[in-house]
Parts: sequence; C-alpha cells; structure tokens
Amino acid sequence: MATYCLTVARLQLALGHGARRLHVSAAYRAKAEVAMSRFEPTSFVNYKKLQSNVDVVRKRLNRPLTLSEKIVYGHLDDPHNQEIDRGRTYLRLRPDRVAMQDATAQMAMLQFISSGLPRVAVPSTIHCDHLIEAQIGGDQDLARAKEMNHEVYNFLSSAGAKYGVGFWKPGSGIIHQIILENYAYPGVMLIGTDSHTPNGGGLGAICIGVGGADAVDVMAGIPWELKCPKVIGVRLTGSLSGWTSPKDVILKVAGILTVKGGTGAIVEYHGPGVDSISCTGMATICNMGAEIGATTSVFPYNHRMRTYLEKTGRGEIAAVADEYKDLLVPDEGCEYDQIIELNLDELRPHINGPFTPDLAHPVSEVGAVAKKNGWPLEVKVGLIGSCTNSSYEDMGRAASLAKQALDKGLKCKAQFTVTPGSEQIRATIERDGYSRILRDVGGVVLANACGPCIGQWDRRDVKKGEKNTIVTSFNRNFTARNDANPATHAFVTSPEIVTALAIAGTLDFNPETDYLTAPNGEKFKLVPPTGDELPARDFDPGQDTYQHPPSDGTSLMVDVSPRSTRLQLLEPFDNWSGNDLEDMVVLIKVKGKCTTDHISAAGPWLKFRGHLDNISNNMLIGAVNSENDAVNKIKNHLTGEYGGVPDVARHYKANGVSWVVVGDDNYGEGSSREHAALEPRHLGGRAIIVKSFARIHETNLKKQGLLPLTFSNPSDYDKIRPDDKISIKGLKSFAPGRPLAAVVKHSDGSQETLELNHSFNETQIEWFQSGSALNRMKELQH
Repeated sequence: MATYCLTVARLQLALGHGARRLHVSAAYRAKAEVAMSRFEPTSFVNYKKLQSNVDVVRKRLNRPLTLSEKIVYGHLDDPHNQEIDRGRTYLRLRPDRVAMQDATAQMAMLQFISSGLPRVAVPSTIHCDHLIEAQIGGDQDLARAKEMNHEVYNFLSSAGAKYGVGFWKPGSGIIHQIILENYAYPGVMLIGTDSHTPNGGGLGAICIGVGGADAVDVMAGIPWELKCPKVIGVRLTGSLSGWTSPKDVILKVAGILTVKGGTGAIVEYHGPGVDSISCTGMATICNMGAEIGATTSVFPYNHRMRTYLEKTGRGEIAAVADEYKDLLVPDEGCEYDQIIELNLDELRPHINGPFTPDLAHPVSEVGAVAKKNGWPLEVKVGLIGSCTNSSYEDMGRAASLAKQALDKGLKCKAQFTVTPGSEQIRATIERDGYSRILRDVGGVVLANACGPCIGQWDRRDVKKGEKNTIVTSFNRNFTARNDANPATHAFVTSPEIVTALAIAGTLDFNPETDYLTAPNGEKFKLVPPTGDELPARDFDPGQDTYQHPPSDGTSLMVDVSPRSTRLQLLEPFDNWSGNDLEDMVVLIKVKGKCTTDHISAAGPWLKFRGHLDNISNNMLIGAVNSENDAVNKIKNHLTGEYGGVPDVARHYKANGVSWVVVGDDNYGEGSSREHAALEPRHLGGRAIIVKSFARIHETNLKKQGLLPLTFSNPSDYDKIRPDDKISIKGLKSFAPGRPLAAVVKHSDGSQETLELNHSFNETQIEWFQSGSALNRMKELQH
C-alpha cells in the first residue's frame, strides 16, 4: 500500500522529472524547500485522510456527493459531528495553505503581527503583483515599482521571513498563475486574499477568495468558517473549436447567472465537454466565476490536469491523484441545487460589457448593440493578459492571429498591450518567439503583474471624461476600474478576440465573417486561432524570484516607521458598549451598483493599502449619493454643508457621532479587499444596511466588528431618507436567526420600525461584541 501523503523523498523524485533542464526553476525549488520545511506533512493533500473524511460524511448524509462537497467536507475540522446543510449551516474547515497578494498581504500581515503569534501554522506565501504600474514596458516599469515600493516590499519580505511566509518577489508574476504553476493540485483547499483565487479550480482544487482577517485565522491555526455552499452544476457537452475559447464559457455563464447569481454557491463544471478544455482554460473559467459571486468554481480531475502537473514538475502528485481519481470527480447520481446545460458545439465567441461583466453579447452582435446604444465603435486599446488569460496557450493563440496580420503587412490599428502571467510564462514565450510576434504587430509587453486589469495603468492617450472603448481579456470592467476614466467603455472577451479587434481597430468587426484589408488592397479573413496547450519543450523558468523563509525567524526584526505614509501598525477597534446603537446618522444612501471599487478604489490608492488612516481617504468616493446623484458629495448634518464622504465621516467621528451606510443589491461585489470594511470601521461606522450583500464583503464587515444587515423587505430601502436618524434595537439579545430592528426617525418628527435580517452565527456575534475577530482571537489567547 502506497504512502499517500507525499514524502520528501517522493517529492525529490518528482522534481527529478525536470532534470532535463540546465537548472531547476525557483518554482521547483520553492516546492522542494516547502516540503523539506516543518510544514512538509501538510504541504500536499493527504489523500488518505481526505478519503477517510469523505467516507465519514457520505455515510452520515447517505447520498452521493458532488466533487466540491468531497473536497470541502474532506477538510472539515470535525467530520463526525459537523452539521451539514447546504446554504444554511456554517462549516469549520482546515484549509491546506494560504496565499496573499502584496496589496492585501500588507493588512493581513499587520493583523497577524497584532495577534502576537510567533509563526504561521500552515504553509503561506506572499506574491508581489499589484503594485507595479504599467507605463512604458516590462523592465522599466518593474524597476520603477521596486524603487517606489521599496518600503512595502521590504516590510513584506522581512515579515515573511520572521513569521515563516514564502515571498515571491516583484516580477515573479500574478499570484493566481504562480499558484497554478506551483501550489494548486486536485483536492487541495487553499484560501487567498484575492477574489480571483478560484483560478486554482482549473486544477481540481477548491481555492476560495477571502479577506485578510480570514487568512489570519488560518495562519493562526484556527478553524476557518464558511457557510456551507450550495452547488450549481454546469454540464458541458460538445467541444470547443474555431474561434470559441474557454473564456466564452464563463462569459456565457455570467450572462445567465448575472453578477449575483452564484452567491453562496460553488459552481461545479462536469460532463463530456470538459475534456475538450485545457487545464489553463479551465482555470480561466474558474477565475472569472468571481464575477458571478460564486464562492469558488471547480473542474473534475482529468488527463488535461495530469499533463499540466507533469509539465510543471509535479508528475508525482499526478501519479498519486490517479490512484485516488474516484475521490477527485463527482459521485454518480449526485444532486445539484441548480443545473445549467451548455453545448460547446453551439457556443459562439462572446464579449461582455460595458461597465459590468454580466452584460453578455455574441461577438457577431455587439457592433449593432453598440451603435444602438451610442457606445464608441473605435477600439482605442486592446489589452491581453491578466490572471484570467495569460497562459502559454492564450499567448500562443493570440500570436497565431498576429502572425497572420504581419504576413499580410498589417499591424494593430489600436494600441496593444501584453501582460505575461508569470516569469515562467514570460521567459517561455520569449524563447518560443511569441513575444517577438506580438511586439512586431504593435504590442508592448508589460511586466509580469496585474497592471491595467486592476487600474495600475498610467494611461495617457485619452483625457479623463473622454468617451472611448477598450477591449480586454481581463475579468472585470466596472466603471473607471482600468484607467480611472468613468467614460471608458471596457469590454471583456478572450485574448483571441481582443487581438482580432485590436488589429481591426473597431468593435463591430466579427472575425468569423468579416474581412481585413492588406496594404496592397487584398481582402483576407483571419483563420481561427491555434496554439499549443503547453510548450513542446519544457517551460523556461526564467529568473529566480522566490525567497524561502528561514527555519527560525524569531531573531529577525520587522520595522514600521511611525512616520511612514505607506505602513501603519494597527490599533484595536473598540468593543461593543453593551447597548443598542442609538440615533446614528445616515452617512450616505448609496444608489445602484456599489462594488468594492466604489467603496475603496484601487489604482493610485494601492500605495496606501498598508496604512489604514491614509487609505481611508478613499472610502466610498466612487459611490453614487441617492440624494443628488453625485459622487463623493454628501451633506454633513452637523454643519449643513456638503463635502467628500471621508471628510464628513471624519467630522462625525471627531464629534462622537456614529453613522450607517444604506445600500442597494449585491453591495460589495468584486474584489476581496477588506479595506472596504476596515475603512468604514476606522472612520466611525457601525452598520451597513442594504438589500443584499456579496459574500466576501459581508464576511469582511463581520470580521471588523461592523453590522452587515439586510432589509427584511427590500422595498424598505425606499423608506430611508438622507437626513434620518437610525437606531439598531435588539443587540442585547443578539442571536443567530433572530432579526434586529431599525427604528427610523424622520426629520418631520415621524418614525417607523423596519425589520433587519442578518447571517451572524454565535462565533461571529462574539466578534461583534469584542470589536473585531482579531480582538476576539487575542481574548481567547489569555
């Protein structure tokens, strides 16, 4: 009988499969070092334990299990006694590892430092990908970022070394590509402080985006809580071909489910169509599941995953996964809460937008829709890459189209940018000639980082407020997200369609039917794109960008200057007074969509992600005020004057006035950034009252001691007036499942009582009473 937890010896044997190359990549060294650290027994899934837990749960539930149930329930802290009811109970889970990107890792590590613990309890890594601004090109932009962000990078590097966290340096690549290449594998459970962590589902993993406080729980060795997810099944039949790509699957699903249709659920893809999708293509689909609010997404283990594992130096993992294949696919006869049928033979290329990722159009129709709605047809910039679409296959398929244009003497009419997903991808596409082709057609290869996808783009070709269209292979296209210009109409689509539209220069070009004109007047059509799933030769690892933590970091120092504008040590939030919250003012009643970009903008604000007071100056500056349809202009009810949202909030806090925010549907959709919860708490907020929440943001608010509450009757939103005073009643008997009440006093002297629902469990109520989850953790240590 084999030993099913990978041992150091077997892992070293697995690494030997890559001995053909002249040197072992940083990625492979990282895996070896992690395995040989004190974390070795939990560095990779113990399939035997996973199977044992699943057997216990299956016997208790007496029914077949979906794949996501197997992996999630297989990580239960107490599989024998855990209450399991999809959509209702909270699960206590033991994830295998934690990953953090640099913008969210700052606050996560500051919170971990505040916990007083000496070292992380599970394997954890920090990835420097968010702070590199796209301006000129890869090398120059990276050098500039290292200089500008030296203080932050030094903090993350030294904190990682002290507390046992691996550190991927700037230039290593985007967190989710690094995870796919190194840490994701079938059956693992990983949490990451970024909403696109579900990318790892392309390797049969359960990877979930969380806020930093959740990451601190796991790093502290505390069971992590997750509401038992429902499971949406997407059954795929047929096969992808021609211009249709994996991206079109999720663009279509987003159009079906909308931005909140996946909330509280895991999306599980299955069916015969799965085998026509590459492993990195499956990752693309799972990645953008964040845009439908899904907890995560996952594919069943198959030969495409096995090949990817082998090609990335993890053949030994694939061999063990093969032995447990039945554990890594859904049980026959398992039941889903909802089923979507998708025939890939009939699926057409899609493009979604503008301003929301669920506004789906077939590429063949978007031109007519754009003309009808007055959207600009000229494509100003085409951008390929991002954590969603920056694989070797993506770049190869884009290059195959660029080569066709070059052969006819054509270059891109639009500006064109290329973002490799990792140093390994950059080095490999450089070696194999893809980068040269993409440059020759007019492209600029940017740094291995998030760049324009998250607003790190020093765009200068249009003025702010100038109406224009861009097309990207990114995941989100909220207003002003990419370039801080609210008039930019951003569309998301596949890298292939982006490349074709950049060459044509117009949104109404349909590459399946339309012709391009060569400089000599010849009319020609682009042949459907082609590209190798994986390089024929091994991946080129590129530069060594990984720093492994020492075995003992207790003597190391982590300095945070009190004069820093970038970093600030955290002070504990005040605990609950023991009384109801009385006569709170309405800071702002938000109208319409309010994402975490609206609540805590990224782009130039990213530099303050480690300084709570400074970043709080962007709180809700993008939200629309229902009183006047203005942005960042609200009435100060103490002075009668209008001011910016953060300024008014600070004035209320200085005068001892507590406040609430009132919001619409799916409040807090988008990024996992917990700053959107930390900032309201820091500036004196007490409750956020809305029609409905996005999952991660609701949890983040609870973690920071705020009250995320929903109107029992959504139409009660209309009863709130900007000058109301609101009291929250029932807190002395605060209990799971028991609604609270809002007594709303209007300025005309009338008042009414509204019922407010919540999703707090007993542990989360303790967070509120203690002032935050971190406060409660420290209480339990004494």
